[in-house]
Amino acid sequence: MWQQEKLLLIDGFNLLSRSYFATAYNKTEDQLTRNSSGLYTNALRVFFQKMYNLIKQHGITHIAIAWDVKREETDRRQAHDFYKANRNELPPALIQQYETLTKALDQIGMIQFVIAPHEADDIIGALSHKWSLEKEKPCLIYSNDKDLLQLLNSFTSQIMAQKRQELVYTVEHFEAEYGIQPSQWIDVKALLGDSSDNIPGCPGVGAKSALPLIQQYETIEQLFNQLDVLDTKFNRYKKKLTAGEASAFMSKELVTINRNIPKIEAVNLNELLHEVDERMVRETMDELELRIKL
Repeated sequence: MWQQEKLLLIDGFNLLSRSYFATAYNKTEDQLTRNSSGLYTNALRVFFQKMYNLIKQHGITHIAIAWDVKREETDRRQAHDFYKANRNELPPALIQQYETLTKALDQIGMIQFVIAPHEADDIIGALSHKWSLEKEKPCLIYSNDKDLLQLLNSFTSQIMAQKRQELVYTVEHFEAEYGIQPSQWIDVKALLGDSSDNIPGCPGVGAKSALPLIQQYETIEQLFNQLDVLDTKFNRYKKKLTAGEASAFMSKELVTINRNIPKIEAVNLNELLHEVDERMVRETMDELELRIKL
């Protein structure tokens, strides 16, 4: 039976860390699940089960997993040493499971990308952009990172966790919720900043004002060009905008996902085709002593 091509892009650390912290909550490291070889497996079981659930549920034909490089190796960190400087070190049990997971994924034939100095968001952006241009077929991004909303288009959607269920969040959902184009999400984030990544934005301009400003002025370039004739309803933000202009432009640079990665441009998208080899998956899961449903 013919099946439409559909690409799944997984933000690797996003899913792995969520799997880890969901199963490590209120537990000490010695209370986490291990196999008989002493390897931690609490996050691995959740990761693999979720991945195969997504493949089955959404009729996925092509798949790739994107991983971040070390924080110090990213181009953003090299340009701005404060970027993500507030992040804590990862727990050793999580690091070990990342190493175990990437080997196991290789074993079962999953394509993975780690490309310094780029972050996983950039890899996902470059792959989804290439897929949209070349294949013009559906692409699903699995991540709860809202930075990725800038990538939405008529082919690309993001699977978002909402309460106890997941929503395939489309460009139509985005436009209805925010009243702007996905590309303008970059400008909203440039004003808002991102405390989790230590991105300052424009200090004093918060959620209540960032979106209305971009709905009216479209980009931060146009907003700052018109500060002298700013709509009076935004007068209370005029001083803050004037003081925070340089910070906003620097923040825009940091939140913009780079879709131009030569190594991704050289990828043959047909090589992302993945057929689940149940025997190999079972063997790999048995080695790790994991039980999952395919």
